[in-house]
Amino acid sequence: MKIIKKLILFIILVLIALVGIYTSGGYAMYKEALSETPIDVKIQEIKSKKNYTLFEKLPKTYIDAVIAVEDNRFYKHNGVDVIGIARAIINDIRAGELKEGGSTITQQLAKNIYFSQSRELTRKIAETFMAIKIERECSKEEIFELYVNTSYFGDGYYCVGDASQGYFGKDPIDMTAYESTLLAGIPNAPSVYAPTNNFELATQRQKQVINRMVECEYLTSEEAEEIYK
Repeated sequence: MKIIKKLILFIILVLIALVGIYTSGGYAMYKEALSETPIDVKIQEIKSKKNYTLFEKLPKTYIDAVIAVEDNRFYKHNGVDVIGIARAIINDIRAGELKEGGSTITQQLAKNIYFSQSRELTRKIAETFMAIKIERECSKEEIFELYVNTSYFGDGYYCVGDASQGYFGKDPIDMTAYESTLLAGIPNAPSVYAPTNNFELATQRQKQVINRMVECEYLTSEEAEEIYK
């Protein structure tokens, strides 16, 4: 019995040490990224790009769709959503696979503009520090705006303006509810959900987006049905 207790204690100490090591490495990565390009400079670089779309030039349906499917507690957290992470872990356990990541829109923005797409724990911790920093310096509307202007939408489109023009031949503000919900689902897996790659999978993802909007009360069931007409 004593041996088991000692083994458990040893494992706990190892885990604590590993968390400390990864946190230290993540913080160092975060500080290095900031020293290379401060947030205000990074933001100006993004906003100077062609086809940058302002928050007020986005349809409400598109905004609601992105928030519903990516980060429903977007307006309630400070960059890191502990409740969202816990829910994602529970859902992953129930599903028996990694279906949800728990990353907020702010964390995804931090990844888009500062870090690689790898799933290394050190990078994830650096992303968390950066998300908290971004939340302190930007409004929620600006964060959302920056996020959709730095996300990849497949088919070579790296911002919502390019994607809207490329897929629908119109500016984002002119997108219909159908187009808005279709576009909102693409960044989750651009190579899979880009309409030009597989329209059937794109519309399946769109249904997930719309169902999530109903669950989060952005749409009624009747309004959801109208989108398909």
